[in-house]
Amino acid sequence: MDPPHQSKGGNRPRDGKRGPSQSTVPHQKDAYGKKTRGSQGGSKKQVFEAYMTTEDVSHGLKRGELIQGSIRINPKKYHEAFIAAPDGKRDIFLDGTAARNRALNGDVVVVQVLPQEQWKVVKSDSEGVSEPETQSGRSQTPGKKTKRPPSPDVIVEAETEAEEQLAKRVENISLNATGTGISPQQVVYIVEQKHSRAATGFLKFLPDKPFAMFSPVDHRVPRVNVPLPDCPHDFCSRPGDYANILFIVRITSWPDDSNFAEGRLAKTLGQAGEIEPETEGILIEYDVDFSEFSVEVLGCLPQKLPWTIPPEEFGNRRDLRKECIFTIDPATARDLDDALSCKPLPDGNFELGVHIADVSYFVEEGNALDFIASRRATSVYMVQKVIPMLPRLLCEELCSLNPLTDRLTFSVIWKITPEGKILSEWFGRSVIRSCVKLSYDHAQSMIEAPDKLFQADELPPCAAEHPVDEIHQAVLNLHSIAKRLRAQRFQGGALRLDQLKLSFTLDRETSMPQGCYVYQYRDSNKLVEEFMLLANMATAHQIYRSFPNKALLRRHPPPQTKMVDDLQEFCDQMGLNIDFSTAGTLHKSLNETLGDDEYTSARKEVLTHMCSRPMQVSVSPIFTGALEVQKQASHCNDKKTASKRVQELSSELFFSVFVKESGPLDSEAMVMGILDQAFDVLVLRYGVQKRIYCKGLHGLETFHFHKVGKRGELTLVWAAEEPGKPSVRQVRPRDRAK
Repeated sequence: MDPPHQSKGGNRPRDGKRGPSQSTVPHQKDAYGKKTRGSQGGSKKQVFEAYMTTEDVSHGLKRGELIQGSIRINPKKYHEAFIAAPDGKRDIFLDGTAARNRALNGDVVVVQVLPQEQWKVVKSDSEGVSEPETQSGRSQTPGKKTKRPPSPDVIVEAETEAEEQLAKRVENISLNATGTGISPQQVVYIVEQKHSRAATGFLKFLPDKPFAMFSPVDHRVPRVNVPLPDCPHDFCSRPGDYANILFIVRITSWPDDSNFAEGRLAKTLGQAGEIEPETEGILIEYDVDFSEFSVEVLGCLPQKLPWTIPPEEFGNRRDLRKECIFTIDPATARDLDDALSCKPLPDGNFELGVHIADVSYFVEEGNALDFIASRRATSVYMVQKVIPMLPRLLCEELCSLNPLTDRLTFSVIWKITPEGKILSEWFGRSVIRSCVKLSYDHAQSMIEAPDKLFQADELPPCAAEHPVDEIHQAVLNLHSIAKRLRAQRFQGGALRLDQLKLSFTLDRETSMPQGCYVYQYRDSNKLVEEFMLLANMATAHQIYRSFPNKALLRRHPPPQTKMVDDLQEFCDQMGLNIDFSTAGTLHKSLNETLGDDEYTSARKEVLTHMCSRPMQVSVSPIFTGALEVQKQASHCNDKKTASKRVQELSSELFFSVFVKESGPLDSEAMVMGILDQAFDVLVLRYGVQKRIYCKGLHGLETFHFHKVGKRGELTLVWAAEEPGKPSVRQVRPRDRAK
């Protein structure tokens, strides 16, 4: 795939130096399509290198002099950026904003790896275990400023002879050794702008300037010059009125002779810290389409309501309407897209079914509904609302497996033993009629009380032909088989990292958070999850058997090797016997080797969070096939990643608003990592991670960072609670935090 923009200047020599003189360098286009001077052109001092031409990039990639990948910018240290090395065993380090050459987080870039004699091994705390930000062994007093390094682009030299030899052993750019990264490198081309180029932030008035300065909340995005005519009409006369107002700005260009980008004001959001302005900013920043569906899109759906299944469609499907089939979902769910069944057979086995709403019946290939669905690619779940991929009429009515209603489905039906051994399976289109809508609470109560005779008024309305005790027994059978299947998966080497998930109770009218709690993942959740996994795996195998050269399947890439190695080293230093050799051994370690005291569960939560960092989200790879399918798969991956991040930011927003409204909250926390002036903790009561800065701790007299071997320790000295009593010393990471 050709990059979407290209430079038109002279060729770049192999030694990495610019060849053409000022008189021979023509204008080139930057990553935003704007014309810019070459490296020697113009009267202003050039801040960034001009981009390579498409031809040079193509040749450089073929010769192995260039590497292509997605750039990751450290959110806590914006001057650090990384792309994965070709072998995936470590990262390539981009040191400073100049090195990433106007690329933003997530962009697909081409990086030039400079000659081996210029490499230096560097250390960073980008996304793994924290390392010191400045020199170690320094005592500091909160409130007193310490001198920072003179430049954010300082490269930390190798600390040991082994690290120096590491770089010398690497040939060309086959990065087979484990380490944090190599430097110096630089971005020479932006293949695809994955970042939306939209950001939320604040405007600052600059006297005697024709523009205002926009400062993004996300420090990975540059500051932006915004034309004054874009700003509110009274911004120049009353700039103080807008000090706490959030704006959305879209970057339109970034000249190579400026540290600041140029952009246009897209929207005034409202007061910073308020839920709706912040939420809208998150959605725009991550390029989530939250507009209403057009008349053309809605026109693709049946117009006559209530809709009923055409009589001729029954002839194309297996009729399961008389079977005991039911849904299990959150109590507030309105889009019921999967259902379960479990019927005892005379031979002691079971006929077990998973039934998924057949959306494909309503989405015709190539129409407006298909187009908008392919563009949105996924639904986005926030704390207070859902941004649907498909119109609500389709999700919540036409396809929702509502009780006592005929609905079109696609089913997988197995003959299965009580021990979970699959004897046969059937795939096909079907028609079902759910007999009851159960919540997770309903199913859990049935699991916890297997001998109880539930009364009709204890459950939602049920179909007359399927009494409550029949439904209860089906849930118990599903639970029993699910436990067997789950045990088999873990015995086979499966891994599950259960991180604490924060949930909120909201005011019905204002949607403001009234309370928060850690969501309880119970047996009823595990039951549904187990059979969704079974159905997905069975369907994937069936698709691959039927279309071995065209199957579009999701998979989990292996974890990032460098981060796993860093975490293994950290655990070894802490005396934690964690085996990272396989997914199965890691699962066993997290569940069996963390001690047996009052903080065992907390220790597991911390390590679970840390182990999740190297893990990569599932993706849909395509190695062969039509270009359009490859592009759509890549787009779906991007949208799924963005959706996950939006969900996380929404939860963080609601938690911050809840804390602000409720006042200080007390909770024990466990230290996850330390720096020289701060430490990261997991707040155990709420499952959130926070960075605690020593200088902001009330009652702290001094703090001191030093290293014990390779492990950092941070000593905190607290003022005495009463006069005449000694100060209190705490050492991190040995102690827990409160």
